Amino acid sequence: MDLLRLGNLSVTYARAQQPALSDISLDVASGTRIGIIGESGSGKSTLAQAVAGILPRSAHVSGKIEWPGLTSPPVSGRDVGMVFQDPSTSLDPVMAVGAQIAEVAYTHLGLTWRQAHARSVELIGKMQLPNPEQLAGAYPHQLSGGQRQRIAIAAAIAAEPKLLIADEATSALDTIVQADIVKLLDGLVRNSGMTLIFISHDIALASQLVDRIAVFLNATLVEVGDTDAILRKPKTRYTRTLIEAHLGIEA
Repeated sequence: MDLLRLGNLSVTYARAQQPALSDISLDVASGTRIGIIGESGSGKSTLAQAVAGILPRSAHVSGKIEWPGLTSPPVSGRDVGMVFQDPSTSLDPVMAVGAQIAEVAYTHLGLTWRQAHARSVELIGKMQLPNPEQLAGAYPHQLSGGQRQRIAIAAAIAAEPKLLIADEATSALDTIVQADIVKLLDGLVRNSGMTLIFISHDIALASQLVDRIAVFLNATLVEVGDTDAILRKPKTRYTRTLIEAHLGIEA
């Protein structure tokens, strides 16, 4: 069953000469992982914001965003969790990280604060961070970039969303930490059954994690298919260029 269906979705920002998304149709089945791949300015982040319902007011949207996999309209934070490239955009610098995770669970799961705090400590442990109880009292500036991103992931999944969107969530990290975060996401999605939209410019990194790949160029969807099929027999020159650049092989 499809969790999400996009039908002829277009997004244009006020005073922009070109659309940020143009006539996008894409289905995302429940429990699957799809990579949204493309260079900067291709429309990837606009797609993420449209799906999460957090587009700015200056955006004009046409087309359809349907949720056949939900029984009610989605709520950001509850049904859709979002992880951004820079965790400082989602983490409050003056609030302990455990409280930030707990706040999501408290708001959306109907837990008491004590229960929500216990869940935050549990999630910090699932993020493979040391001393979860102690770390829950730390502030974002006291953590490394990789640790902050793990906390952001914990907050994004605190309310057990059906969909997790990772928008360039590894691109600001070094190669070793990137691999660790991808491995972490793989385990989280596999164990929970969450649907994942993984947004990246790096097709090699995405191919380690996703079942399907959708390639974006200049606000349009140019190709979509199973990961193996895309890598072995890409249909467009642009996809071949991405594969050659990031995988170091001729497609």
